[in-house]
Amino acid sequence: MQMRRLIVVVAFGSILWAAVGTVAVVPAVPIPGMPGQDAGEAFIGRAVRARPVESLRVPRHPFMAPNGRSNIHNDAYMTDAYRQAGPLGRNTHVSSTWLGIEECASIAFDSNDRIVGLCGTIDGARLRLLDATTLETLAVMPLPPRSVRPGTTPLNDFCAAGYFYLDDQDRAVVSTNSNQVWVLRATEPVFEIVRTYDLLRAVPPPDCLASVLPDWSGRLWFLSKAGVVGTIDPVSGEVRSRTFGGEAVANSFAVDETGGVFIVTDSAFYRLEAGRGGAPRISWRQPYDRGTQVKPGMLSQGSGTSPTLFGRGLVAIADNAEPRMNVLVYRRATGRFVCSEPVFARGASTTENSIIAVGNSLVVENNYGYMNPLTTAQGGSTEPGIVRVDVDPRRRRCTTVWESDEISPTTVPKASIGAGLVYVYTKPPRADGVDAWYFTAIDLRTGRTVFKVLTGTGYLYNNHYAPVSIGPDGAAYVGSLGGLIRIADGS
Repeated sequence: MQMRRLIVVVAFGSILWAAVGTVAVVPAVPIPGMPGQDAGEAFIGRAVRARPVESLRVPRHPFMAPNGRSNIHNDAYMTDAYRQAGPLGRNTHVSSTWLGIEECASIAFDSNDRIVGLCGTIDGARLRLLDATTLETLAVMPLPPRSVRPGTTPLNDFCAAGYFYLDDQDRAVVSTNSNQVWVLRATEPVFEIVRTYDLLRAVPPPDCLASVLPDWSGRLWFLSKAGVVGTIDPVSGEVRSRTFGGEAVANSFAVDETGGVFIVTDSAFYRLEAGRGGAPRISWRQPYDRGTQVKPGMLSQGSGTSPTLFGRGLVAIADNAEPRMNVLVYRRATGRFVCSEPVFARGASTTENSIIAVGNSLVVENNYGYMNPLTTAQGGSTEPGIVRVDVDPRRRRCTTVWESDEISPTTVPKASIGAGLVYVYTKPPRADGVDAWYFTAIDLRTGRTVFKVLTGTGYLYNNHYAPVSIGPDGAAYVGSLGGLIRIADGS
């Protein structure tokens, strides 16, 4: 085992924060299982052949890592769809790395096929570099510690712990709890801070940063939980910002090649662009039905989705309407409403995760009923439902094609265009009290479940809003409360 000491001192405002971390290169230790590890079938269903589906290619963002490698939602359009095939159920095996109570909820893949992960803990977050096959940790960077914010707990406060991206130079661009943006390069066995941008004047505490992304010109855009949106000149560091007039934000945003920046607040949906001097300018605004409450399964009242760009000039979000949530589709350029489709059961319908886009097909999952990890303890689970909605923009029609009754409590689901599959992370209710978690593949064409792989049992295998991710070699990954899980086909 190689051990090194790393000391980083960063100044922000009048405060000095010192991160003292132990950089360790150690073999991965599996996440511990709970009683009942052998109480369920390790594999259900059958192996399948890859059956690619047609889909328009998302343009490569010039200032981000290649599509499928750059961020939690795969690309600048936030499609949550990979070109490559994921696991097909062939001699599929599961491995994991136990990181304590530390969830690697957001991962990307660098040009050396290593995992760069933003991993949340009770007191903050860490940036980790991991071997994608062995899951051994190659480098660790502790980020500024979490601040206690009114009305939040570490389980529902994702400030500076949910989103980051890899840029075109393999550098991680991360919003931090110090209300700074850090640019870091992985120089194994350490992370090197290349640049910091201070946003304290634009985003004073207790507000915090939610996400940061570049537009197509390379200008950085940032978003805060209280609804501050701004730009950063990447060379001078000049900050220009504005607010949404009291509307809060709970998720990330999307960008496209026209200079559009698409943001959904808890009250309305926006397209912005850079105006004079780079200042954020609203080009259109569309209010939506935000409902009357924070439904069980939601982190805020309003849409739980980051916008998803798809097709030829379309964008989709979900609302928070009652008794049924709706998938909403708009024209990107004008904000013109195209169509909507209600999904899931009456009185049990919501999603806190973004919508998958493959061609003109959208896939959305139901998260209704999830409150915290206790919801899925002792055999408990949430409401079922994964739906595919197809969009016909010429007829301005949205149509439900299929609905699966699989239960995926909080996964950010993903699609594999190369395999023709949707991947989710499911937990069926069980009368015997065993908490079994499954990596589950659904046929994108039919909605039929084709196979399920048991990853483990117990709360340490709860993904708690972490996504499914597919690596360059076709292995799948799921962050969990105990660390990171890998699911891969054998030879």
